[in-house]
Amino acid sequence: MIASVRGRVASVSPDGAVVEVGGVGLAVHCTPGTLAALRIGTEARLATTLVVREDSLTLYGFADDDAKHLFELLQTASGVGPRLAQAVLAVLDPDSVRKAIANGDTATLTRVPGIGKKGAERIILELRDRVGPPVAGEPAGVLSGAWPDQVRQALIGLGWSAGQADQAVATVAEGIDGDVPPVPTLLRQAIRLLGRAR
Repeated sequence: MIASVRGRVASVSPDGAVVEVGGVGLAVHCTPGTLAALRIGTEARLATTLVVREDSLTLYGFADDDAKHLFELLQTASGVGPRLAQAVLAVLDPDSVRKAIANGDTATLTRVPGIGKKGAERIILELRDRVGPPVAGEPAGVLSGAWPDQVRQALIGLGWSAGQADQAVATVAEGIDGDVPPVPTLLRQAIRLLGRAR
């Protein structure tokens, strides 16, 4: 199994990145939050899980081992495959997932596309005793002063122009009232805005 990769980021796309390791470019599927931290031309380390199917080998990458372990745990629930597990982590940070499962919060889990009320109830029932407590402290990526630059760079890396990125960041900033949400949440808001504008 490929537990992690470290190398130069060769490219970033909306759903993944190519990391060059020992002269080989590895395509790694990542959530928007993970992609937000990657910069083309710089070195990155991603915790990874290799999903083996009869017709494919797919490498999923995560910012840290915590997200990777949660990705693997989610797939042990009935009806949850790698795509759905990744969708959960694209919408919710690991602590939010743990809290939702521990508290039986189906409303939070059903915010994930592809998870209905019955699916959420099944995940809670099967994983509640195994998910563990939320990790104390702020989620990764909460740097209130640096978030505009992080989101802007991520949008440019995903193919939008600097002008589009600036406009989206400004619009997202106007909508913040009180505490600044985690960077992955802000990035998703910006992508939604730009998606509507396309």
